Amino acid sequence: MSIAFGGFLLLIFSGMPIVFALGVAALLAVILLTDAPLTIVAQRVFGGANSFPLMAIPFFVAAGVIMAAGGIARRFIDLAAALVGWITGSLFLVAIVTGTGLAAISGSGSADTAAVGSILTPEMKKRGYDIDLSAAIIAASGSLAPIIPPSIIMVVIAITTNQSIGAMFMGGILPGLLIAVALALTCFAFAKRGGVAYRDSEPFSLPRLGSAFIAALPALTLPVIIVGGIVGGVFTATEAACIALIVTVLVSVFVYREIGFGDLPPLLLKSVSLSAAVLAIVGTASLFSWIISALGAPQMLDQWFRTTTESPVVFLLMVNLLLLVIGMFMESISAILILMPVLMPIAIGYGIDPVQFGVMTALNLSVGLITPPYGICLYVSAMVSGRSVDQVVRRVWIPLAPMVVVLLLAAYVPAVVLTLPRLFFR
Repeated sequence: MSIAFGGFLLLIFSGMPIVFALGVAALLAVILLTDAPLTIVAQRVFGGANSFPLMAIPFFVAAGVIMAAGGIARRFIDLAAALVGWITGSLFLVAIVTGTGLAAISGSGSADTAAVGSILTPEMKKRGYDIDLSAAIIAASGSLAPIIPPSIIMVVIAITTNQSIGAMFMGGILPGLLIAVALALTCFAFAKRGGVAYRDSEPFSLPRLGSAFIAALPALTLPVIIVGGIVGGVFTATEAACIALIVTVLVSVFVYREIGFGDLPPLLLKSVSLSAAVLAIVGTASLFSWIISALGAPQMLDQWFRTTTESPVVFLLMVNLLLLVIGMFMESISAILILMPVLMPIAIGYGIDPVQFGVMTALNLSVGLITPPYGICLYVSAMVSGRSVDQVVRRVWIPLAPMVVVLLLAAYVPAVVLTLPRLFFR
């Protein structure tokens, strides 16, 4: 087993793309440590990606790409500005509210970060906002996508651990909203002491809010269709993803008219490219997960945890620290496919609800989206703002603190995660 893990880490630190590092490390382990025929490699890679629920990923990715280009993101920003634009530190709050709304459509943190950042960053610079903090807040708002449904990460966790996708989606709603509220309060407290740049003279206007709401109403139907359809048992997560893509295209082309059918081919090609990268990682990570399972890693890790502690409280603390570190260095889907088959049975053995543990894992990995060195949302936000990651990372602790607080609540107060799943699924 040390060959698999050691080879994987060596290849990662050598700069090899993670999809090849997973595949090469697993291949070496199959050759050197097992008697299995090499055909098992192709079978496991194909089997890992050959899943009907996983088909939701390319459709959600495409919906997110078209959303950013088709005017949906801008309508959400206009609505958020009308709703909270009169409060001190308004642009911070607009970023958070918009990120929360877009998370309920795309499921992609990097896409949401790029959409919000490209529209809000110029205005933040114009008003004299702390641009490094602005970039950190926009990255944090984008990192809500793996938590609030429909979440691509939640789909993968549910499939990997054989849990209900709908229950996992519902479990992410309250923690996601709590993070949004915690981020907003943190930004408001900072803006109160931040000087005149954060004061807004524009008063609240009910007519403006009404017109912004009407303009955003077609886009607001998307979360209702996606989550309502899954929870109501009308369609599966994959079918919901297909419907989300169709509705996104119809709204963007016929309602907002910011793109035409001629603009769709390059957008769909971009979606295919992004989805292919994700599914390639899923396939090779499935092979890697199988080999470490075949070599006895779950049993060894279970025994180590049991000899270290009998307390679920301590176990959760250890796992949270592990996942926070893993999230700093590894792409989220790879981490899920490698770790969840190992950790989930151990968590259940400690009496922890699998939906709670799955949502807690998603929360941990969403934190990893804004922490260096991997932090993809941090990189996207820094790039859009024209700042270096080193500059932005000095401010990232401000949004990071409330996210970690909510993470601990989700870990140690089960009702934060399980209230809605129990209401709808149990």
